[in-house]
Amino acid sequence: MLRQRSRLRSARARRWMQPLAIAAALAALAACSSRWAPAAVEPERRLLIAPILQGAELCQPGADAIAPHTREQLASHCLDAGKSASAAFEATLQGLGPLRSPNGRYEIGYTLPVPLLRLFRRDGSRWAIDERKVARVAQTVRETDRPVIVYLFSTHFAAEAPIEEELFAEEGNAAVSAVGPLGKDRYYGTLIYPWSFASTDNSITRRRQEVIDRLLAALCRLPQADRDKIRALTLLGELQHFHADFERGMGLGGPYIVSDYSEASVRGFRDFLAARFGSIAALNLLIGERYASFDEVLPPSLDVRVDGALPVSRHIDSFAHGRIPLVGWAHDPTITAGPVWIRVYRDGMPIARVPARFGRQDVLQARPDLGTADLGWRFDLDFTLLPPGIHRLDFLAELPGGGLTSLGSRRIVVVAAGQPTPVDSPVAELPPLVDAGRLNGYVDHPRDASTYVFNPMVPLWHEFRGAQIVRYLTHFERQIRGSCLRGVELYTHQIVPFANPSWDATKFAVDASLQAAGGLLLGVSLYGEPTYGTSFFDWLATTSHRQYGITEFHPLRAMSATEVRDMLEAHRQRGATFLSFFMSAEPESMRAPSELAIFGIEPGNRHFGSDRLHRAFREVLGE
Repeated sequence: MLRQRSRLRSARARRWMQPLAIAAALAALAACSSRWAPAAVEPERRLLIAPILQGAELCQPGADAIAPHTREQLASHCLDAGKSASAAFEATLQGLGPLRSPNGRYEIGYTLPVPLLRLFRRDGSRWAIDERKVARVAQTVRETDRPVIVYLFSTHFAAEAPIEEELFAEEGNAAVSAVGPLGKDRYYGTLIYPWSFASTDNSITRRRQEVIDRLLAALCRLPQADRDKIRALTLLGELQHFHADFERGMGLGGPYIVSDYSEASVRGFRDFLAARFGSIAALNLLIGERYASFDEVLPPSLDVRVDGALPVSRHIDSFAHGRIPLVGWAHDPTITAGPVWIRVYRDGMPIARVPARFGRQDVLQARPDLGTADLGWRFDLDFTLLPPGIHRLDFLAELPGGGLTSLGSRRIVVVAAGQPTPVDSPVAELPPLVDAGRLNGYVDHPRDASTYVFNPMVPLWHEFRGAQIVRYLTHFERQIRGSCLRGVELYTHQIVPFANPSWDATKFAVDASLQAAGGLLLGVSLYGEPTYGTSFFDWLATTSHRQYGITEFHPLRAMSATEVRDMLEAHRQRGATFLSFFMSAEPESMRAPSELAIFGIEPGNRHFGSDRLHRAFREVLGE
């Protein structure tokens, strides 16, 4: 795999450990524990363990007279000599376990990453597809006698492809915020290209289509027995809307600068509203505006608290869609079975009871003495029906002896159009409180005295932005369905922002693609508690999905063979078809310093106990 993937691994590790990062929980789901019974599974259904193998462009040098000394030299040698990565892949996979586990529940294949834009080369004044590199992808499939997930990778994380700079300079390829086109960004050293998917009529889309066509043709020339190895294809990687400051700007609050405000998006939003409401009068009634036609409608893009007396229909921030995430953590060392439970009160009245069971890697880093990251909680407060004014929120933790102790209080100010100076709402008396004992905890969000304005236009805008992602994915789905691989299962490769509830999921707008994306199956990247806990299954139970793939995976902690066995079986029983995690098939001498830094579940990697995880996987897969 390309070096950029190793840098991306380090970047993603930090991404999952951002301050306030919490593992998966949706607002409604955080208030209840998992009770979803797994669907019945045929005994013969196997879960495919398919590591994402780094080093796909390399090969085993063999007994050549002149051995390559650098990674680039080896890659060039392998291409010139017509050698695939199959021998190196097989040696790596044999270290994990047999092709099929003796108990019949698991098999070991691999995920073959194909960075699409790296398959172009400069040919004089134009860009052409490098047919040798395309053929080598098919050769690796042919020569590796294992089931494979083909990962068609072309997303905002740079692929170190020379064509990228030229494409990004072309009009229509960059995503657009309300203040103009978004520029290149960095994510812990990894270059970010905020590619636009507001339209399929741009050159980045055409280049992707062009190379996918060639790849499909090469794979379709394989004998049927080799094509049958292809269990699935995943598209296109993390496809999301963008926000300013990609490295630090995913959180709640702060400047709300997101995509996409291109001319194509504005026109599309107007068409979306016209189809939804039928008449401009119906829209005006909802949002309190006086537009004469849909052609006058502008997407929400400003902050009324900063930009003055604007119409509320122009307002947008992290909360304008009507929800306030209430976020914190709690840990009591005297509770050994189950989580600490948090009661949320509004104006002295109980409104929610949520478990502190979700992953908080940031807390564990700061407080390793706590011994666990699974201590986060979240509840999303719907403030759309609250009367304007100042409301008090109280957060009480349940103690083992039955008492309650306070984690803190916050005031929130709900503002409505034309409202006079806010006044305090009446507050009922809280239950009696006792000393916290050995309990530790904190309320991270909301900030005290923070102000909230609901704009009914914003949920519509976010719905439209989510539909843009689905439309773009299904564009490529149709392309693949027109090939000989039309019957192969196709999956998304999508992030799940709710796995980090301190993130502002509205900035990403991926919810629609997680629910349904044409004929694509659900492919998700899971880290931390969602891999072994119940929060992902809680969410899954609210969807229609009964089959899914785990496109990236790491528990972020060491696990015993018993724990790994239970975790894999839980996913297998609930419909997981494959599970992918990072491994390296590169020569030891050619691995960059960060190769083993974070997510590789392999010998020698001590980060997050990955070496012990590898041993546990070997034991389970050998049973």
